[in-house]
Amino acid sequence: MTNLRSAPGGTRSLPGRNGRAQAGFTLIEIMIVVVILAILAAIVVPNVINKPTEARYTRARSDIQSIVSALNLYKLDNYTYPTTEQGLKALVKKPTASPEPHNWHQYLSKVPKDPWGQPYKYVYPGSHGEPFDVWTDGPPGSDGKHVVGNWNLDEDNSGNDSGGSNGG
Repeated sequence: MTNLRSAPGGTRSLPGRNGRAQAGFTLIEIMIVVVILAILAAIVVPNVINKPTEARYTRARSDIQSIVSALNLYKLDNYTYPTTEQGLKALVKKPTASPEPHNWHQYLSKVPKDPWGQPYKYVYPGSHGEPFDVWTDGPPGSDGKHVVGNWNLDEDNSGNDSGGSNGG
């Protein structure tokens, strides 16, 4: 019969070549650890997979809030918002079309693109109870179901049941 000794920590050990005990884990202990890790992965992975989508909507909301702030500063300096034709480019480069702003300065270093690589849309006057509308249609292929605009920044636009209307 094999001489088993109790090693520190309660694991069993076999005597080694030099007579000292060799500590080790049994197959069942290793399997328990693997099962625990699998359970944790099953819980964590679905939550992590959805984070990039949420991050894109969060970035879109943040970009729109920055654009809204820049447009409000533009109005404070020039007494009106840029026209639809002047667009968001008026925040980066002084418009030459009428009405030409007299106290213009650069309000944004560049006009950001939405998280899906498309330009943000702008209409003045707005049609959603705001002086202007700034929005993105959301991810490609969403058919306007996931619109993020300055009129609905507090809504969760990433879910299946939210239906924003198209701006403009």
